[in-house]
Amino acid sequence: MKDVALPAGVIEYDETGSGPPVVLLHGLLMDHTVWDEVMPLLPEGFRYVRPVLPLGSHRRPMHAGADLTLRGQVRIVADFLDALGLEDVTLVHSDWGGALFLTAYGWDRRVARQVILPCEAFDNFPPGLPGKLLTAAVRVPGGLGLRFAARQLRVGPLRRLPLLFGWMARRPVPDEVVRRWTEPVLRDPAVLRDLYAYCRAPVAKPELVRNTEALRGFTGDALVLWSPGNRIMPPAHGRRLAALLPAGRYAEVPGAYVLSMHDQPATVAREIGTFLTTRAAPKP
Repeated sequence: MKDVALPAGVIEYDETGSGPPVVLLHGLLMDHTVWDEVMPLLPEGFRYVRPVLPLGSHRRPMHAGADLTLRGQVRIVADFLDALGLEDVTLVHSDWGGALFLTAYGWDRRVARQVILPCEAFDNFPPGLPGKLLTAAVRVPGGLGLRFAARQLRVGPLRRLPLLFGWMARRPVPDEVVRRWTEPVLRDPAVLRDLYAYCRAPVAKPELVRNTEALRGFTGDALVLWSPGNRIMPPAHGRRLAALLPAGRYAEVPGAYVLSMHDQPATVAREIGTFLTTRAAPKP
């Protein structure tokens, strides 16, 4: 793993290949390894960069007092692109939808194209039943509720409940993967502090909708690659995102839930690869 120092703290990242940059993001209590099955299937000729965002599975805590609200996390993505000097980035979103707001905040100058897998959007922050559990866990003082939820994720039968990962992944996520994702927040109080700072920050639903709809101002090519069978990120949101993006197009991943790169890695890799290597015709 490489690392880069940002104003908020040190961000670790994995990098492979060379060529135009493709930055692949991940969700809460996950890290870059969520993309492991897709990576060998993606086309050569691109520089694939996978940062580990401070969303609970990071091993390098952020600076004490760093802004880890939703806006602060979006700023970290922008600072990461700046620090690496990346240009004409293809940004790939999954599960966590915060980076969709780069355009709303005027921080998307390095982003040329976007791929949007099922993720938070519009007023769906935090999303679905797992979002309700998260909201309840944050109410427990001292981050104890978040640690309790992380421990439940480590128990296979519990992990497959809809409140946890049951509706996130159609194919069970292996024990060793979940242990990796939950180890930092269970081991390091500073990582727990970071996750708690993000989860407890208030969000205003009307503002979330406005910030999502600001994607009307993003004129680069965009692929919305949704899983209509998932119950956490509404199917209607996928088509709505594709419709508001000026150069957006819509495709589906059958047989997958939110973590489509885990459920159907070959399909996800094929769709992303086709998007990377072709240019879309303008919308009529």
